[in-house]
Amino acid sequence: MYNVKSITEDLYWVGANDRRISLFESVYPVPSGVSYNSYLLMDEKTVLLDTVDKSVCHQFIENVEHLLGDRTLDYMIINHMEPDHCAEIETIVRLYPEVKIVCNAKTQTMIKQFFNFEFSDGQYLLVKEGDTLNTGKHNLTFLFAPMVHWPEVMVTYDTVDKILFSADAFGTFGTVDGSIFADEVDFDHRYMDEARRYYTNIVGKYGMQVQALLKKASGVEISMICPLHGYVWRKDLGKFIDKYQKWSTYTPEINSVLVVYASVYGGTQNAAEIFAGKLAQNGVKDVKIYDVSVTHPSYIVADAFKYSHIVFASTTYNNGIFVNMENLLHDIVAHNLQNRKVGIIENGSWAPVSGKLMSELILKMKNTEIIGSPVSLKSAVNKDKHEELENFAKSIVATMKGE
Repeated sequence: MYNVKSITEDLYWVGANDRRISLFESVYPVPSGVSYNSYLLMDEKTVLLDTVDKSVCHQFIENVEHLLGDRTLDYMIINHMEPDHCAEIETIVRLYPEVKIVCNAKTQTMIKQFFNFEFSDGQYLLVKEGDTLNTGKHNLTFLFAPMVHWPEVMVTYDTVDKILFSADAFGTFGTVDGSIFADEVDFDHRYMDEARRYYTNIVGKYGMQVQALLKKASGVEISMICPLHGYVWRKDLGKFIDKYQKWSTYTPEINSVLVVYASVYGGTQNAAEIFAGKLAQNGVKDVKIYDVSVTHPSYIVADAFKYSHIVFASTTYNNGIFVNMENLLHDIVAHNLQNRKVGIIENGSWAPVSGKLMSELILKMKNTEIIGSPVSLKSAVNKDKHEELENFAKSIVATMKGE
C-alpha cells in the first residue's frame, strides 16, 4: 500500500525506509536503517526527482502510481547516479515511456553504463549549469555540484518555492519515522551524530567541492532543503548549514580531546585511561575514548572531525602499527581530515616502533601538528611513565589554551 508524505501543496515525498539494511554501501553500520528519498512535483507538468534503491522498489512504485493516478509522468530529474538513487530509472521508463529524462551529459554517460535497457536519444533532456525547466507554476534551475560526491552530481533549485533538492548533501543515516520534517523530531539528540557520520564518511574527503556548492547555495534564497537521505529541512536551516561549513572546512566543533587506542593485553588501554583521567584533572571536558578493536571506524572518523585534538595510542604489532589502528589512520587520511593537533602514545615489549610509523601517516594530514615526542611504553605503565603521561596531558592542555 502506498505511503506518501506531503511537503507542500504540490510536492510529495515518494521514497521509502529500509530498516533491514545492516551496512550502507557494504561498509557503514546503520543500526537505525536509512531512508531513500524521492520527490514528486504535481504541477501542470509532473516531475519525479530521483528514484530509490532497488531494495525498496515496490513501495516506491506504489507511491508514484498512487499520486499520478491517470496522469502521465512528464519529467524525471536525475541529480545523482549512485545506485541507491537511480536503481529504478528503467522501471519508471517502462511504466511511463514518454517521460523525459532530465540530466547532464556525465549523467547520461553513467546511465548507459548502469543499464542495458535502450533509452532513445530523444528521451533525454540534457541540461547545463544554470539551465531552467518550467513546469507550470514552478521554475527548476540546475546547479552543478561535481564531486559532492560523484563527478556528475547536480542539485535542483525551485525558484518559486525556494526549495533546494540537494542530492546527497545535507543527508543523514537513519530512517524517517512518521514525519518527514527535521523540526518535528529531536534532530540534535537523535540524528545529528548520524548526520555527521554520514557527511564525514561519505562526503568528507571533498571539503573544497562542498565549499563550492555552499557558495552557490548562498547566492539563492532557500526556504527548504530536500536531501536524498533523511529529513527535510524547513526551519533552522542556518544551524545545519553551519555544520556543513565547519565539516567542509575541517573546523573542529569542540575544543576537547579524542583518545583512540589499540591494545592487545591491556597495557596500552591502561595508558589511554590514565592519560584521559589526567586530561580531566586538568580541566578538559567531554574527553572521549575509543577502542579501535571494538568500535567501527566510521564512528571514530566522525568524531575525529568533531574534536580539536586527537591522541592515538597503539601497541606495536608485527613490527608495525596494530592492524585496526593502522586501518583507521589510513581511513582518516583518506577522508582528508586536516587542521588538527595530535598526540601519540606507543607501546612495545621489546621494540616499540608504532609511534614513528603513526607519525608518518599523521603527517600526511594537512595543517596537522604532532605535539611533542611520543610517550613510549614497554609493556605496561610504570611510575615514571605515569608521571610522563601527566606531563603529556599538560602539554596537550597548553595547546588547547593557545599556549
